[in-house]
Amino acid sequence: MNYILEHKRGLIGTIITHVVVLALLLFFGFFTPLPLPGEEGILVNFGDSETGFGMEEPAPSESAPLKDQEEKKVEAKTPPPPPQKKVVTPIEKEALMTQDLEKTVAMESAKKKKAIEKAKDLEKEKVQKEIREQERLEKQRQNEAERIRQAEIAREKREEEQRLAQAAAEQRKVGEINSRAKNAFGGNGKGTSDSKSTSQGVAFGAGNQGSPQGTANAEKYGPGGGVGNGVSFSLDGRSAQSLPKPYYPGNEEGVVVVQVTVNKSGQVTKAEAGVRGSNTADPELIASAKKAALQAKFNVDDNAPAFQTGTITYRFVLD
Repeated sequence: MNYILEHKRGLIGTIITHVVVLALLLFFGFFTPLPLPGEEGILVNFGDSETGFGMEEPAPSESAPLKDQEEKKVEAKTPPPPPQKKVVTPIEKEALMTQDLEKTVAMESAKKKKAIEKAKDLEKEKVQKEIREQERLEKQRQNEAERIRQAEIAREKREEEQRLAQAAAEQRKVGEINSRAKNAFGGNGKGTSDSKSTSQGVAFGAGNQGSPQGTANAEKYGPGGGVGNGVSFSLDGRSAQSLPKPYYPGNEEGVVVVQVTVNKSGQVTKAEAGVRGSNTADPELIASAKKAALQAKFNVDDNAPAFQTGTITYRFVLD
């Protein structure tokens, strides 16, 4: 009720507007007046052409072409039915989408697989390249090491040849001196007046072995004592019990000095052949002297040093 009161003016205006519109429609012929007025016009003869001749209307059968023409006009005016759109069911649509998706996934998978294979090939090629580089560097290092080794061997060979040449020169010089001094002690000996000997001693070579302050018939020929047969030793306070003769191949001659280390029991624990005083570098003479020195035996001395050092001299002379 309150709504009607509040909108009273609007309702009245609306009713009046509708009444006016209805009256205008009735006045201006909204409805067709009855009865209808009679039709008026001019009759026109039936025909299908603008020209003709004769007084009688043709039979209906002869007017069939007109009907056919009308039918053709109707057919021509009637538009052809629109093409029917193919209705795709949801199942078919889903199948098509699935096929497209599978094709897309397959293509993407093939691309990824191809990319992975390409990456693997690049990585493999990189690894092979690194391996070839390492092999090249290793070969270069080996060649450099071999070059240095060959150079060292050549240097050692030259030094050995120089040392041997120097030793040979010294040996020739000693031989010449011994040859010139062969009879130097002939008139200075202390033997009997009728002795014709020009050499005496227990070592190889010519000369009167011993000391100027010594005795002619003494059995010792050097400091610390010694024995004959080309072997002498120097070991303070010790006496020799066994000094085996070295093997002498008889191809070269010379003096080999062996530095020995002797313990309290008199055994030789260490031997170094070819030390100062030697005049030959022949490897056979040096090896023979060292072997003989290791077999030497001295007296037992509990008061001697634990490791006493001395020398054993071996003289090799060609017959």
